[in-house]
Amino acid sequence: MAVGPTWKKQGHRELEDKAQRVLLSLLLQRAMSMVMKGQRDGEPSCSSLDCVQEAKQYTMWKLKFGEGASDPLLRSSNGFLGRETWEFDPNGGSPEEHAVVERLRRDFTRNRFTQRDKHEVSNLKDSSEVTEEVLLTSLRRVLDQYSSLQAPDGYWPGGYSGILFILPLMNEDGGWSTHTLGPSSMFGSCVNYATLRLLGEVLDEHNDGLSKGRAWILSHGSATVAPQWAKIYLSGTIQLFQNYGCFHIFFPFIQDDIIYPPSWFQNIAMASLHKFMEPLFNMWPMNKIRKRALTNLMDHIHYEDENSNYVGLCPINKVLNMVCCWIENPNSNAFRRHLPRIHDFLWLAEDGMKSKVYVGSQCWDTALIVQAYCSTGLTQEFSETIKKAHDFIKNAQVTKNCPNYKRYYRERSKGGVVVIKDSTNPSRRSNSRTKVNKDGTLSSAESKRTTPWVEFINPSESFRNIIVDYPYVECTSSLIQALILFKGVHPGYRREEIDRIIKNGVLFIEKKQKNDGSWYGSWAVCFTYATFFAIKGLVAAGRTFQNSLSIRKACNFLLSKQLSTGGWGEDYLGCQVEEYIDSGRPHVVHTAWGMLGLIYAGQVELDPAPLYRAAKELINMQLETGEFPQQEILGSFNSSLFFNYTNYRNLFPIWALGEFHRRLLAKRA
Repeated sequence: MAVGPTWKKQGHRELEDKAQRVLLSLLLQRAMSMVMKGQRDGEPSCSSLDCVQEAKQYTMWKLKFGEGASDPLLRSSNGFLGRETWEFDPNGGSPEEHAVVERLRRDFTRNRFTQRDKHEVSNLKDSSEVTEEVLLTSLRRVLDQYSSLQAPDGYWPGGYSGILFILPLMNEDGGWSTHTLGPSSMFGSCVNYATLRLLGEVLDEHNDGLSKGRAWILSHGSATVAPQWAKIYLSGTIQLFQNYGCFHIFFPFIQDDIIYPPSWFQNIAMASLHKFMEPLFNMWPMNKIRKRALTNLMDHIHYEDENSNYVGLCPINKVLNMVCCWIENPNSNAFRRHLPRIHDFLWLAEDGMKSKVYVGSQCWDTALIVQAYCSTGLTQEFSETIKKAHDFIKNAQVTKNCPNYKRYYRERSKGGVVVIKDSTNPSRRSNSRTKVNKDGTLSSAESKRTTPWVEFINPSESFRNIIVDYPYVECTSSLIQALILFKGVHPGYRREEIDRIIKNGVLFIEKKQKNDGSWYGSWAVCFTYATFFAIKGLVAAGRTFQNSLSIRKACNFLLSKQLSTGGWGEDYLGCQVEEYIDSGRPHVVHTAWGMLGLIYAGQVELDPAPLYRAAKELINMQLETGEFPQQEILGSFNSSLFFNYTNYRNLFPIWALGEFHRRLLAKRA
């Protein structure tokens, strides 16, 4: 097969006989769920000849794993574990494959304004009662299909995207959004319009898309009202603001782009920097200080590049670092090493070639998937899959600290596991092993180093709470669970310290609970997610429905939000207003989170009826392939950006149905 993975699995689940499903599930995972009635039925997205040619191009791409050793510009300390890149094969693809890809491309183009990252579940069958046999049949179907999608390295690849200033999809009004669920914004519109011009698009009467984009930008105030990140891109890459310098970021901006409006102090500070400090530091002898500061800045950029093998934290700083290296020396080895790493961020899908939010979430997803598999009680049947996943996580462990990490404000990382895999040196700072905060909580990328009051200097108008790495309920819950599991294996190791961390972590989670019994989710949409994590952490520490008011309040919250059909569904806007917003329709992942929260709280023993209804909802939404549909994207950070964890749609329904089945067996016994 020319598209998708080219590997085979051994044993009773040969991938060869599922090649077509791999094509549809991996390369075009969202397109299948978008084959719906569109707003312009029968209108083709391109001419027949153009469609055939573009379909051929899609089927000429192969997804490659763990490659890079033959390129002298690439380095890796773990054999490029988890690296995934697309490779073009001019001879790839059969006529049948071309036809399938062309159809899915056309359906996506026709329906992309009416079906945004969602699959409208319709014609739900009147299923019989959910029995143990029904649960096992559903689980085996999804596990069999899902295991066939496992990469040779042991993880599950996927398109980790959804942010529109790195994924260009124009809206009907001519603008571009910041993410796939939102309206057009000046942020997304300015960056994507400038990118198209750089790529050679010409503004004339034949370019309707570019004309619409320009009209939207001008009608909403022009690029001068774009938020700070957009201005950095424009000034740093195409020099639209070359006469103003980096401090020229205090223009007003449109309401849609305001997430964290600047304070009065920031407005005064930025105006002073622009009018007084910048001219001063361009004059002798102050320009010597400026030059020294810029040299120090480049030193930190090179440090980040070297320790991430030129992948960086994400495509944002990777590209900015690469531009800085080019400005410093376009013929430098540093800039040359950046170039092949661009491919690590690219992903091919029905909406074209795009950039992922990060290079992937391989370790995070795989750790959750292993828990989901283990919950089913079918580990013997899928032992090969679980073993490969275990080996991947083990091989991804960080084996050394970054050199001079304290000097560059890094944390100790040796012994941890990189959550967001960079496929290279696993000692990079972001999302590696971090120090526990003094109060027993856990932040995301580093320990909490300062107090929230410094947020008043937050220079970003698009994101809030980015100066301090705050402790999070989800992270702290995971910490509690990990330490308790560790205690079971090594009960005497640093016992007092571990017990203190667990105790303080539990108190933090209980303190963060809202009056309605929920918890706010910082890393996904939104309250069902955090409530599931909070309950699981509290239960691991010994809290139960009988002895914990927090658990009882959480159960009441989840039950109060269950839809009449049995599922749960939240709207992403709840992340921004910090209140639960019911979407009015079931979502497979929200339903799974709601189920898991209730299951771990003891609902099976109290009254399993709500769980039977939820399980029936999930089973009725299961696709013919055995997988579950891709609906609205769920990943979130900084309460303002939303992206897609492609594995969530399968792993969490597996986990919920598996845990429900296991608890039913235990109750019967």
